[in-house]
Amino acid sequence: MRILHTMIRVGDLDRSIAFYTQALGMRLVRRRDYPGGEFTLAFLGYEDDTAQIELTYNWGRSTYTLGDGFGHVAIGVADIVAACDRVREAGGAVVREPGPMKHGTTVIAFVEDPDGYKIELIQE
Repeated sequence: MRILHTMIRVGDLDRSIAFYTQALGMRLVRRRDYPGGEFTLAFLGYEDDTAQIELTYNWGRSTYTLGDGFGHVAIGVADIVAACDRVREAGGAVVREPGPMKHGTTVIAFVEDPDGYKIELIQE
């Protein structure tokens, strides 16, 4: 397993991309619009094989309070069903069963840590 990305919501995607690329030296790895869900995802990082930051821009929303800006930590797994079973066996909660993401085809699941933070499992 490995950490893939951490998602945060942003109010101005271009401003945020400029900050992460110019101020922090990251590069824009990919950017994609999801018209059906009215959001855009931009992934930034230093190298292709390292953890990245996922910036999510929800169309029409320009501000967030600090508490709802954090989204999730993502972990790539070889077998998403077995990973969910391990979470359950350890007493954890699977809050979204494995299946394709909305408006896409990537197979994902969500689990919660003991404090209620969401962790996204992504089938590699």
